[in-house]
Amino acid sequence: MIVDRESNLLEYYPWSLLFSFIYATIMSMLTTKKKQGVIKKNQIHDKDTGSSEVQVAVLSTQIDELAKHLKKHRKDNGSRRGLIKMVADRRTHLKYLEKKSKTRYNALVKKMNLA
Repeated sequence: MIVDRESNLLEYYPWSLLFSFIYATIMSMLTTKKKQGVIKKNQIHDKDTGSSEVQVAVLSTQIDELAKHLKKHRKDNGSRRGLIKMVADRRTHLKYLEKKSKTRYNALVKKMNLA
């Protein structure tokens, strides 16, 4: 949609839709600083961003954020679908880590309070 300077977005979209879209975009995303903090807490070495521990920690943080969102917005089925996908992805990473290294798995589960 092309909007010239004189036209107003409110003519095309009701205010409530614009506000809810902007609010959902800003508030439900995991901020970069928060994600970097989670990565730093769980990385194995200095440049580690993709190990199973880090991925599980990031997914757990995203799951917590999305669960808070869904408590407020119960009918948001698109986000609910994303939450289910994230939980399945986290479970897959945990199964892989359990099969690969039982000690790392146990340490992560204890650290993240997942059990």
